[in-house]
Amino acid sequence: MNALQADNILIRGTNWIGDAVMTLPAVAAIRNTFPGARITILVKPWVADIFRLCPDVDDIMIYERPGVHNGPAGLLRLAGELRKRAFDAAILLQNAIEAAIIVFLAGIPMRAGYNSDGRGLLLTHSVVRTKAIRQVHQVDYYLEMVKTLGCRPAGRDVHLHPGRPENLLAETLLRRFGLEDSRLLVGMAPGAAYGPAKKWFPERYSSVADRLGDGFSAQTLLFGSSEDHDTAATVQARAKYPIVDLTGKTSLKEAMALMSRCRMFISNDSGLMHVAAALGVPTVAIFGSTNSATTSPPGRNNIIVHKDVACSPCLKTHCPTDFRCMDLIGVDDVYDAAVRMLGDL
Repeated sequence: MNALQADNILIRGTNWIGDAVMTLPAVAAIRNTFPGARITILVKPWVADIFRLCPDVDDIMIYERPGVHNGPAGLLRLAGELRKRAFDAAILLQNAIEAAIIVFLAGIPMRAGYNSDGRGLLLTHSVVRTKAIRQVHQVDYYLEMVKTLGCRPAGRDVHLHPGRPENLLAETLLRRFGLEDSRLLVGMAPGAAYGPAKKWFPERYSSVADRLGDGFSAQTLLFGSSEDHDTAATVQARAKYPIVDLTGKTSLKEAMALMSRCRMFISNDSGLMHVAAALGVPTVAIFGSTNSATTSPPGRNNIIVHKDVACSPCLKTHCPTDFRCMDLIGVDDVYDAAVRMLGDL
């Protein structure tokens, strides 16, 4: 890569919020290696706001599928849009063969990424995706790829950087939802897009919220998409103190603005868990079916709550047995972790 002296670089970002956050150190490494280059990231619309808080990206292109980039004609349309930008290099953080097809059709001279999904022949710089690299933390998975391509890492810390516009937005949202910034705000994300096997019990979230209300006069906010509304409604209904349900009521940009005002965040393994940690919010992360060794929020300002059972991590969307990995995690486990977090503030 260095020999090419790339001045105009395209990064194909990942499609999901948590994955997008975990690519940030790789993006920083690309910037560190090409400080004068123009760096554009191509992403789906629902992750774009992540990169609006990333200082290492100059421009964001939206891959609108579903939308104008649907189907073969849409793919050709996108390739044409990229061709007009005259990129020197494309670095594919996404693993799919589709990403390689798009940049090949766009005529981008250097096309780099892991050799996953049989796309090696479409890449000019192919990185072998070994069994060992698939077992490391996802931050290191993406970092290792760009290091192999010659990029100089800028560290593995994951940070999102809200600025004055986000702070002003947070103030507006606090007023809209009747929240007092002077109170201890605790965010919770009781849902999980991947499937119910990642979800701790809603009634236990309620109990933790109640105990934080008793001990710290905490105001609990529930974050998530509209698909998490039923779960959030259960948490809200079982709690003795009022809980503010924000599921489906905010954009990702708005959610991040409010999350940045939380003193702590309690979450299943989810995209919002990664966002909270990247915003610097102390995070209690509850893991059951998934592997905290590969997808825990990086950094020191978090606590993983997990019980070692023989069948975990199974990585299944639905538990085929007795859900013991989550059932063994009691209210005390999560509440005690939250108190430890608050004690460190």
